[in-house]
Amino acid sequence: MSNTANPYAARAHARAQAGTVVEAMPVVPAAAPDAPGEVVWEETVAPGGYASRRLSRGTRLRLIDLHGDACASLLLFNAAMPTERLNVADTLKVQWNGYLGAGKLLLSDMGRVLASILDDSAGTHDAFCGASSEAGNARKYGTGANYGPHPSARDRFMLGVAKHGLGRKDVHPCVNLFKGVRIAEDGAIMPEIGPFPPARTVTLRAEMDLIAVLANCPHVLDPRPEWTVSALRCTAWQGPPAPADDPVRNASPEATRAFLNTEDYHAR
Repeated sequence: MSNTANPYAARAHARAQAGTVVEAMPVVPAAAPDAPGEVVWEETVAPGGYASRRLSRGTRLRLIDLHGDACASLLLFNAAMPTERLNVADTLKVQWNGYLGAGKLLLSDMGRVLASILDDSAGTHDAFCGASSEAGNARKYGTGANYGPHPSARDRFMLGVAKHGLGRKDVHPCVNLFKGVRIAEDGAIMPEIGPFPPARTVTLRAEMDLIAVLANCPHVLDPRPEWTVSALRCTAWQGPPAPADDPVRNASPEATRAFLNTEDYHAR
């Protein structure tokens, strides 16, 4: 074992790590042989990890639940004006639907489309329960400290938004992808936690320049007594914005209006 207390030995130890490849890490420069366009982001987020990235309009973001137990908690911001951000309540009520999936939109608090869901092989998502917290994790697992063994999605969000000059007040209600809930007729919340088959995917399209922040921590309603989550792969590639005849844009009058609001914003 090297003596890293010595600066020369520490430098040698650090340089010896060059070329090391582990499952959870960013790929720099970004490359993904299976992406259909120019790749701008390729990263695998570790269990309990987080990631954040600025994405240009038209970018596709594919998320893969590599081992069937990831929980991709997602925040979205208008990159040019981060006070405009994902509004989960409007996302549901404007679309007259409580459940996310292919063809659905993620809307801002200004009635504009931040992102659309192009493909979804998972079908288990959650727009009701929000992010886990330090206090909740402490009650459930014994500790919830950000740098302990049981970090929460909310605290990981705070690290992610800080990369873009944002803070605690900017951590808004999120959506959780790959871990779902269903609402029973009597109003009971029924978690859909899995684990599920590996390699389920969700592909989003950025409808404006975005800041996307992801946290990969157990769902707040995960019934398992052990803190359990698996790796999440993120791949983003460049693509065109939605055309006028885009099927997601024209799926409903509400969707078309939201896209018109977005296009009006870009025209200013």
